[in-house]
Amino acid sequence: MERLRVEFTTEPFDLDEAPAHAVVAREVIQSAELDAVDVGPFGNTAEGAADAVLTAVDSLLRKSLAAGATRVSLQVNVIGEGEK
Repeated sequence: MERLRVEFTTEPFDLDEAPAHAVVAREVIQSAELDAVDVGPFGNTAEGAADAVLTAVDSLLRKSLAAGATRVSLQVNVIGEGEK
């Protein structure tokens, strides 16, 4: 089965405190059945089986927009065998 890597950010940014939409997006990714999850203040990445990543992305978009995100930037890449 294919593996995917997703990289994403949510906006608007707030350097003083993580906005609700950013917290929700991170919770979605951290609770999904993904591996190699890395969350940070300016970007987040996760890898996993294609179905798991696509399910997480759907939830990420729906929940972060509902929590006030005005923009969600994301990139999804197919990971080749042995690629990191």
